[in-house]
Amino acid sequence: MSGRGLVMGSALVSVALLTIYLATGGASYEPEQVRDPCEPREWRSPGGVQEIAEQFSLSALDGAACELRVSREALARGLATERSREEFARRYRIGDRELETAVRAGLVRAIDDAERAGAIPGLVAAPLRAFAERLPVDEAIAFIRDAGAFLERAGGVLGPLGQLGLT
Repeated sequence: MSGRGLVMGSALVSVALLTIYLATGGASYEPEQVRDPCEPREWRSPGGVQEIAEQFSLSALDGAACELRVSREALARGLATERSREEFARRYRIGDRELETAVRAGLVRAIDDAERAGAIPGLVAAPLRAFAERLPVDEAIAFIRDAGAFLERAGGVLGPLGQLGLT
C-alpha cells in the first residue's frame, strides 16, 4: 500500500468518525447540571452498611452544602484536606463558625433522612442528633467522610443493620 493510499484511508476514517459523532448528538453536548443540594435526596433501599454509609455521607454533604449555598461537589473537594478546607473557606468567604454550623446541620439532616428511610430507628436517632450537634468540626468531617466505619461499629444498635446480619 502506498503512502497516498494510507493518507486517503485515514481521511475517510476521519470523515466517518466525524459523521458518526455528529449523528449521535456530539455537536449539542451539554454537561449535566449539578444537583441542588437543598433538594431532598431519596434514599434507596439499603442493602448493607456501605450503601447506608454512602447515602448518609451524601445526605450530610447535601445538608451542609445547602446551608453554605454551594454545590455538594465543591464542598466535598473543600473538606478533603486541611489545605483544601482553607482554600474553600477563602474562595467562598466562609468563616470557621459558619462552616462548623453547616457541617453539623448536614449531619443532622443525614440522621433525619436515615431515620425516615428506616436505616436508623427513632430511639437511636434522637441521641445521635444531640451528639452530632455538639461534635467538634474535625470529627464531624471525619464522620461524614467515613460513615461506614461508624455504622459498622454501631450496627448492633442501629436496628436494620443488626437484622441484616451486618454487625
